[in-house]
Amino acid sequence: MTGVTGSTSAADISGAADELPWIEDAGKIAPKDARALSKLFFDRLQVLEEGTAAHQYARSTLIEMNLSLVRFAAGRFRNRGSGDMEDIVQVGTIGLIKAIDRFDLSREVEFTSFAVPYIVGEIKRFFRDTTWAVHVPRRLQELRVDIAKAKEFLATDLDRDPTVQELAGHLGITEDEVSEGIVAANGYTAGSLDMPADATDTGRIGTPGRTFADALGEADPAMEAVENLQALAPLLGDLDAREHRIIEMRFGQELTQSQIGAELGISQMHVSRLISRILGKLRNGMLVEE
Repeated sequence: MTGVTGSTSAADISGAADELPWIEDAGKIAPKDARALSKLFFDRLQVLEEGTAAHQYARSTLIEMNLSLVRFAAGRFRNRGSGDMEDIVQVGTIGLIKAIDRFDLSREVEFTSFAVPYIVGEIKRFFRDTTWAVHVPRRLQELRVDIAKAKEFLATDLDRDPTVQELAGHLGITEDEVSEGIVAANGYTAGSLDMPADATDTGRIGTPGRTFADALGEADPAMEAVENLQALAPLLGDLDAREHRIIEMRFGQELTQSQIGAELGISQMHVSRLISRILGKLRNGMLVEE
């Protein structure tokens, strides 16, 4: 991005965002200057209507001005052993965008202090989800490490591999928990789908052999949407009447924040804060691990 995306120009935003300076390349602004300018852009962003050229300009410029925060946070993960630095920066930028969309000047908190946890959180989630071959709850990921250390310690002491009972006693947990951790550890690496599903199939004259991939069905792209809707339904039911009405107007009737404000007799800024709070509540409910 270079200042403004698409065909937006200074002339396009001169009326709605006349209090904002026109910045051709926000990425070249020094971090010290970016902090001061960010306050001005956030102040205007909260009163600009979503979808307008002025709102797009203010939001895009805020992202570009603060990319140095992403590069700073990404540097902490340079030697993690997996993940290209460009990928890490891209993931961190997602956290930056989330922070920009949720930041509120009235909190009287520096944006840098507010944004860094979002950026670091996205990067950590990236490493957690890409290091393991399949998604495993964090507690089981941590248990795998504890079991591996306990195995190494006890094997040295016992001169043999420890039993599940011995591991449980050493770690102070139940045997079922140890077994669960051992099973979960199988998700750390994955075998190739091109491996033969049956060793007896390989070597048959005239047949290439049946692989695991041959036995897999195709993924249904609609299933994820169905699962999300099923998970979201009870969360929507927990909203109070006002929250439910706001969500219906915004995403059901596709009204703008200004139109919702006029309908409810409140300001567009107040509507923006209410929507952010409601979506945060729904998002947190969707992300809770069972």
